Amino acid sequence: MRRFGSLFLFVLLLGVAAGLASAQSSVDVNVGLGAAQATAGPGFDTTTFMNCTATTTSCAKTPSLNSFFMGLGANLMLWEHLGFGGEANFQPVKQTFATLGSTGLGSTEKLQTRVTFYDFNAIFRPVNTPRANLLLAGGIGGANVRFYDSISGSGSVLGSTNSSQFFSSSNHFQMHAGAGVQLYLTDKVFIRPQFDFRYVPNFVQFGRNTVTQGSVWIGYSLGERQ
Repeated sequence: MRRFGSLFLFVLLLGVAAGLASAQSSVDVNVGLGAAQATAGPGFDTTTFMNCTATTTSCAKTPSLNSFFMGLGANLMLWEHLGFGGEANFQPVKQTFATLGSTGLGSTEKLQTRVTFYDFNAIFRPVNTPRANLLLAGGIGGANVRFYDSISGSGSVLGSTNSSQFFSSSNHFQMHAGAGVQLYLTDKVFIRPQFDFRYVPNFVQFGRNTVTQGSVWIGYSLGERQ
């Protein structure tokens, strides 16, 4: 994820420089808030960490993905109707994935997750007016699921205790499509309701390979708007 952060920052800075240097291009930088959804998976065997089956005796249930996400993004419009962009959407708070049971010391052990989606897109803007734009995006990227081992409990000596440490990470390829209406509050400041659809092959942590997301983005346009 550090490599992705550095690459995303480089692309963003490159886009800003290009937008400021050319009157024929513009750059939109934005932050978003929303929620992503995917159905719950079959759970996993706490002894083998494989998916539960009809004969599994120690199956831990897992939740659906229905969580608050934050986003960072930028679009570089090289022409009036065409450009490219990138965005990252992440869970700011860990989600409890499964309860593994008691540690035997009055504490409960849980497996928590934090999901991140990132993608790089071609942007098509079929409608472009001074007050509103229609943006269609399509591209590829990745999905990252980070797992944490969390232990919480309470006792007469130590009181309430909580600890969490990184356990493992799972990476997936994804294909992305999105549509949004960009409404300008001023000549530069905009708000954009957006719907996203992601196809994540072998997304075994959840019950389906498709993820939907609804977000509201707030941003600022740099350079000359076309």
